[in-house]
Amino acid sequence: MIAVPHYISPQDYLDIEGQSPIRHEYRRGLVYAMAGGTDNHDRIALNLLTLINLHLGDSRDCRFYSGNVKVNYKDEYYYYPDAFVTCDPRDRQDRYLKRYPKMIVEVLSPSTAVFDQGEKFKDYQQLETLEEYVLITQESQGVECRRRNATGTWETMIYEKDDPVILQSINLKLAMADLYRGID
Repeated sequence: MIAVPHYISPQDYLDIEGQSPIRHEYRRGLVYAMAGGTDNHDRIALNLLTLINLHLGDSRDCRFYSGNVKVNYKDEYYYYPDAFVTCDPRDRQDRYLKRYPKMIVEVLSPSTAVFDQGEKFKDYQQLETLEEYVLITQESQGVECRRRNATGTWETMIYEKDDPVILQSINLKLAMADLYRGID
């Protein structure tokens, strides 16, 4: 990510972003251009979204989104997760921003992995409705699920190559092979 070196207000960011052909994320006054992803990144995200779509079906309660809709928290940040699910009716108010996700998924890239695993996770933890943060690796078959338990603390579950992956927040069990279908 490359940061624009001066402060931009949240409203200025939203105004500019609404007209920009390039997506940018916003974090505490800095704007970051989003780099293009790899074919594997895109395929993993597409496989996941397909599995979520089939699982949720015609659910009127929950909606899922790809990396084209922003998640926001109190003008602190505006991120484009690779995938997320929201079941909160308040998220039907705005077509461009969602504030109450239940599950957020990031497909890790070498350039963003440290940020996604660290600072971005800390930011997402501020979302009271977030139950599960899922990190999917590209270089090998592996999924890390961070889940908020009943006491509000986070627990981590690691899934490896032959393990079934449990997305507890949306009650979905999927095969690792289905998530990585078509990957070189």
